[in-house]
Amino acid sequence: MSNSIKNKNVFGELFLLESAKAKNLYFGYAKDMPVIDYHNHLEPDVIAANQNFRSPTAIWLDGDHYKWRAMRNFGIDEQFISGNASDYEKFMKWAEVVPYTLRNPLFHWTHLELKNPFGINEYLSPNNADTVYHQMNESLQTPGFLPQSIIENFKVEALCTTDDPADDLVHHKALKSSSFQTAVLPAFRPDAYINMINPEQYLSGIKKLEKVCGFSIVSASDLLNALQSRINYFVEAGAKVADHGFEYFPDTTKWNQNLEKEFSGFLKGNLSTFSDPDALCGYMLKELCKMYAEKGWVQQFHVGATRNNNSEMFRKMGANAGYDAIGEPYYAQRLSVLLDALNSEGKLAKTIIYNLNPALNEVLATLAGNFNEGGIKSKVQFGAAWWFLDQLDGMTKQMNTLSNIGLISTFVGMLTDSRSLLSFSRHDYFRRLLCSLFGSEMERGLLPDDEKWVGKIIQDICYHNTKNYFEI
Repeated sequence: MSNSIKNKNVFGELFLLESAKAKNLYFGYAKDMPVIDYHNHLEPDVIAANQNFRSPTAIWLDGDHYKWRAMRNFGIDEQFISGNASDYEKFMKWAEVVPYTLRNPLFHWTHLELKNPFGINEYLSPNNADTVYHQMNESLQTPGFLPQSIIENFKVEALCTTDDPADDLVHHKALKSSSFQTAVLPAFRPDAYINMINPEQYLSGIKKLEKVCGFSIVSASDLLNALQSRINYFVEAGAKVADHGFEYFPDTTKWNQNLEKEFSGFLKGNLSTFSDPDALCGYMLKELCKMYAEKGWVQQFHVGATRNNNSEMFRKMGANAGYDAIGEPYYAQRLSVLLDALNSEGKLAKTIIYNLNPALNEVLATLAGNFNEGGIKSKVQFGAAWWFLDQLDGMTKQMNTLSNIGLISTFVGMLTDSRSLLSFSRHDYFRRLLCSLFGSEMERGLLPDDEKWVGKIIQDICYHNTKNYFEI
């Protein structure tokens, strides 16, 4: 294999950099910018405890439903995925699958994560799996692979976790008062308290919220007061972000006195069900959005997923186990109604809309452009490619849509949306693609042949826009 080809493979310095201009943009402007990861599902207790991982499986495979789905597609038995097989056995089964993930983003992600931070520059397969496992395991037992060291390795300046409103945030507070330089900030995720899917589970969550708030919740007003008190608590811990995930975007116009009375009866135990969860969710969401605006927060809406499609596996494993898909409900009009109502009242917070259905990219990008205002660059953002679209094709389409319809120069860039500390390599993946897109058009004469000009835009997308938008 020639040196030029080696340099362009996933381990090479020129990976994804398909032109001289792309190379110059990446190495000159993008590569060394700090990372602000404003949405992920990292566990703050793991970061705060800062203890070595027990094995490569613990840091790499546990809870990773992307890899789980690939293993299921390959016919691997569930005991080697989420079951009781040993860490070593699970790793070896994953190694069987990796050579067959060609053209799936997992092939790139897997080997980028082996390269950084482990320094392993070879494709994983059953032939080298034992050696790779033990090399990774040996590294994981050293100080350089403690959770905080891994975060520092990726130059992460700040990260926002995803947290239940009832969380005591004790780990965030401990990190804030420690010597750890990365800001680990909580993000407010109240879905369980406004989106009633299972009445019994919903009431269980309400009891948890009552406990931390110190008062009974027997009305919609009580619930809003409780959530406001938790927002205040999150602010004290440094929160700047709220996050919501919707399978069906709620109707924010249906709430009325009759429903309020019925909901109170449900909370008091007089009714076993509530007749209109959609109206409840819509009302609560709208009121919460006003609270976010008052705090100067950024609100994030993740739309377009249909979750827990395999009911048998949902019964066995619960949510977030790899049985979700792209949904098809049309939700743009309801979202527009909410944004317009908030904007009319002067209570529209900065908003990021993440879309999972690529058929609606242009729809939501145009919608986002309706609610901007002076003093804030792209107040309502068409957010980064999300989940199933978080790959080269999906990221390219998202950035092309944003470029065509809005201003990619004001884009707040990439996030991991991941449960793994190793996923920060996706920021580098994104930056390489970003530089490739701009560099290619510079080579073709579609953009100015001015690296300083274009390079500033690249740095803004990678870092400065995010820092300014979230006021970190």
